[in-house]
Amino acid sequence: MMDLAPVSHNGPNEGLDEPRLIGENGLAQRIAHTAAPVLRDLGLRIVRVKVSAAQSATIQIMAEQPDGTMTIDDCERASDALSPIFDLDEPMSQAYRLEISSPGIDRPLVRVSDFERAVGHEAKVEMAIPHNGRKRFRGLIGTVEASGEAPTITLRLPGEDGAETSVELRIADMGEARLVLTEELIRATLRREKALQKQAKEQAKAARADAAGKPKSPAKPESPAKPKRTKKET
Repeated sequence: MMDLAPVSHNGPNEGLDEPRLIGENGLAQRIAHTAAPVLRDLGLRIVRVKVSAAQSATIQIMAEQPDGTMTIDDCERASDALSPIFDLDEPMSQAYRLEISSPGIDRPLVRVSDFERAVGHEAKVEMAIPHNGRKRFRGLIGTVEASGEAPTITLRLPGEDGAETSVELRIADMGEARLVLTEELIRATLRREKALQKQAKEQAKAARADAAGKPKSPAKPESPAKPKRTKKET
């Protein structure tokens, strides 16, 4: 049973600041450059930007929290923050629709942590720079090597005779990489979401317990009672 592996971050902003090694070009790149700092202020990071300039022009921004989650509330907050900025910046000369979404189950893989989380799952890779003359690969993500200057992954490929082969690919040389939607990936995603929900509930419960256990402010000492005056007898 394969799960989506958790990826730990040492600092509070490390996940937000992790660079994308696979990005966009042209207009989509400029839009991503504008949107990234706005999303970061919301605790979100860009996954992918796509621009459709057809009759119904669309700017689609995939975003997420550093742990890979993206709620409906996150989408609404991102849309509310980006809409006025794009109204001023006018990224497109024609009318367009702004869409904010999660990366989805068969998500794009753009950061080292994306590949680390997806070890053991099937992915499709299209190289921007061909590897030994080949541009397209499909196989199981075996290992991720991120210690050097050029992070790589090992992709396990099925052989024609049933024997498995492997190939090492530089992430920065990829034009696109995404997970393949499989039953195992769906099950792993559901298990991970359930675990994250349980963790969030436990954290909320602990926070409530801490708040309830805080000592109350000491009561102000009561002023000493003034002695009553008595009438003198004459």
